[in-house]
Parts: sequence; C-alpha cells; structure tokens
Amino acid sequence: MGILRLLHARGLAVQPFKCGPDYIDTQFHRAACGRQSINLDTWLASESHLRELYGRYGADADACVVEGVMGLCDGFDRIKGSSAEIAGLLGIPVILVVAAPSLGYTLAALLHGLKSFCPQVNIAGVVFNKVSGATHEALLHSACEDAGLRCYGCLPRCAEMEIPSRHLGLTLASREAMDAWADRAAGLLREGVDIDRLLADVALEGPKAPGNGGRNATPGNLKIAVARDEAFNFIYASNIDSLSKVGQVSYFSPLAGDDLPQADMLYLPGGYPELYAPQLAANKTLRKQIRDFAGAGGRIFAECGGMIYLGQSIEGIEGGPQVMCGVLPIKATMQGARLHLGYRRFADRAGREWRGHEFHYSKVEELAAIISAAKLYNARGEAVETPIYRYRNVIAGYTHLYWGASGIQSLWDNL
Repeated sequence: MGILRLLHARGLAVQPFKCGPDYIDTQFHRAACGRQSINLDTWLASESHLRELYGRYGADADACVVEGVMGLCDGFDRIKGSSAEIAGLLGIPVILVVAAPSLGYTLAALLHGLKSFCPQVNIAGVVFNKVSGATHEALLHSACEDAGLRCYGCLPRCAEMEIPSRHLGLTLASREAMDAWADRAAGLLREGVDIDRLLADVALEGPKAPGNGGRNATPGNLKIAVARDEAFNFIYASNIDSLSKVGQVSYFSPLAGDDLPQADMLYLPGGYPELYAPQLAANKTLRKQIRDFAGAGGRIFAECGGMIYLGQSIEGIEGGPQVMCGVLPIKATMQGARLHLGYRRFADRAGREWRGHEFHYSKVEELAAIISAAKLYNARGEAVETPIYRYRNVIAGYTHLYWGASGIQSLWDNL
C-alpha cells in the first residue's frame, strides 16, 4: 500500500496486481492508488491469459506493482503458483520484503539461498521490515552486502500499521481508514527506503497491450445484475470484464435497500453477509424478488456469501438466525465453524474443467435432500466435500470460480 500510494502521490499512473486468488488485498490496492487491482494466478488461469492481463491493464500505466503471495517460492505445488513463478513468467524484478524482528546475520545465508535457488528470477534487492534500531539496521545491511543483494532500506516496528483481522482475512475497513494506512506506509517509505534507487534498478520497458485491448468490440445484449456493497464484494475484476463482453453489467446494493434490476442473469459474489445479516433480512422486497427470479428460471450464480444469502437463514457469531432469500434448502452458521481453504476444481458434463478457490469459516446445514452437481477436487487431485448446488437455473457453492478467460455462460448448459 505504501509503494502504491507513494508512486501515486508522485503523479504516476500506477497499476496494481496481486499474485494468487486474494480478492481482499486488491481492494486495499485500489484505495491506495485509485486503479482496480488484477489477480495473477497460475492455478486459476493459463500463462497466456496472465500475459494478456498484464499487458492489457499495464500498458497505459507509468508503473506496475505486483504484490506477491506468502513466501517467494510458496505455491500450490512447490514453486508452481508462487510469486517466483509469476515473476519469472512476466519478467518482473523482485523486491524482497523481509520481516526481521528477531533475525541477524543469518539472513545473509537465507538471502543467498533465495538468490541461488531461483536463478530464473531477478531479485533486485531487499527492504527489511520491523527493524529494532540503528545497530540492527547496520547488521542487516552487512547481511545484504555479503549475500550480493542491495538493501534499499529498513522500516521500523510500527503498531499503527497493524491492520485488524476478521475471521476471514483482513477487515474491509472504511475508505478513510484505508487512506490513513496508505499514507502512514508511504511516510515510512519516504523516511526509510531509497525509492529513487529502487525505481532505477527495476526500470523496464512497459508491458504491451494485446491486439484488441483484450476486449470484444461489440458486447452482447444480456442484462447482468451484480450485487456489490459491504456485504458482497469478493469479486475478481477479470470476471466482471468477461461478463461485460456478453452484456450490460449493472450493480445493486442489498444493504442499501435496492430493488433487483431488470436482468437476464444475477451474480451474487462472496463477502461478509454474516456481518450484515439483520440489514439483509430487513430488505424483504429484494429477498422476494430474488426468490421469484429463481422460481421463474432466472439464471443466478452465487458463491460463498452469495450462496448463504440464497439460503433459508444465517446465524452470525453473535445474535440469532436471520432470514435470507429462501431459494436453497440450506441454513448457514458461524457457530463452531472452522476454516476451509484451498484451490478447487471440477468438470462439467461437457468435460470442461472449472477452477476456483474456497476460503471461509461458515458452515451450512442442508435442510432437504440436495445433491452436489459435481465432484470437487483440490490442487493435489484429492476429493473434497465442498458441494456445488444446482436448483433450476441457480448455481451456487462455496467456491469462488474464475472465468475471466473464457466466460461462465456454458456452465448452465453443462452442469
């Protein structure tokens, strides 16, 4: 966030990207620099699609900033899906951000290991975080020097930079709080990091846009309604781009009391419905409109929080159950729930493989016999219990599917 805000404050058009399937960090990116952040994930999409995304969104930017995921080499299968793989695929220099509150000269060996283990990755240098003082800083500079890497600077411990967590990732705080975090981070970078040296070292020719900008010239005539507010916001930007190629996308807010727009297809993304259950329950008109839309055969795709919203009720961490749309014979609860996390895939009747990611703490109870429309597997090929439901033209499940490369329309015909 600090780098994005710092470059944005210099008047640069900054395009953010995020390695992996995270749809929360991307929202912090947008708050920091004003541009939509794009996911780059080699499990969800092909290498050619990722190159197309990087070119399309980065072509008109002065700077592209790609945030990694976990450790440099941590992927779904060894290095596959890791930040290192993305960096090598797209030819992006890497700045290692190393938290060093309890580390000393041994970091020289660790840095040397990363440098030699990934010869296909250009590690430009290091920024250290949570540094305790001048003596510690001098030791870290020595470690970098002996590992053959440049140290761009050190950032101190800063309690004000800690972002509170929810049960599911980072809190999606108010825009004012996001701005404050970004400003504080940018201030720390100005004081502790040689940004000019860093930018000079990583300067490259910018990515080139695909031949037609990656878009169809004439979108289709479908009307697509997407729920988007504080309760429903776990959205891959590329999925929306794909929808915009086949029709006109409009947004509505269940929390704000909106009616359901006129639509041929309804998309209910994930989010935090459990945090806003009373407000969602209070919008009785919309709940009935969605129930009627489903009963009339309207196409609905709902994932995770959106699936929960289509159920009978939800019970949050505090308070009793709140009535939801009543489309699916399930009820959700946060009571005694545990984390479900990982990549998911399944094949439809036509043999097409669909891929996505599951990340939630809630659990659902099926109130009537309802059979999963497909068997789901994780990245290792092991069967998982996660269902995907089909009721008339409603398709719903915990998995956040990625369809940015080829669209979602065929799912209704083949599931």
